[in-house]
Amino acid sequence: MADDWGAALALDQRSLGGFWSDTLWRGELGRPGALAFGHDDGGRLLSIACGWVVVDELHITVLATDPDWRRRGLGRAVLQALAAAAVPRGCTRATLEVASGNGPALALYASAGFRTAGRRRGYYTNGDDALIQWRSLQGAGDGLCPPAL
Repeated sequence: MADDWGAALALDQRSLGGFWSDTLWRGELGRPGALAFGHDDGGRLLSIACGWVVVDELHITVLATDPDWRRRGLGRAVLQALAAAAVPRGCTRATLEVASGNGPALALYASAGFRTAGRRRGYYTNGDDALIQWRSLQGAGDGLCPPAL
């Protein structure tokens, strides 16, 4: 996926309003050991989820879905793929930060078992707070990670 930074940047523009620059996307997708999963329709990236494995934790760095394709399960699917890939790498928990006012993302993460553990006040450039969320990756059949082998 390292060569797909342009598609990721275009999706970022459509979905997140240009949250990351091309330099950040190149770095994210080219980072050794980083995880990234996406869905495309044969020419246009529709959703993406990226993360890093840090010791035994999956740090989810971004999840974006094209606005025209939301509420069709694509965000959940890439989130599940990311978690599924992290489990065999030794991850037992996942964490992410989400804007406190992002209701659709909060609903997705809550339905996937994430719970708020803290807040970073004024974290985003627009002044919004970030909610720090955590979730266990240990639990077969919960819809986020695959059953243990």
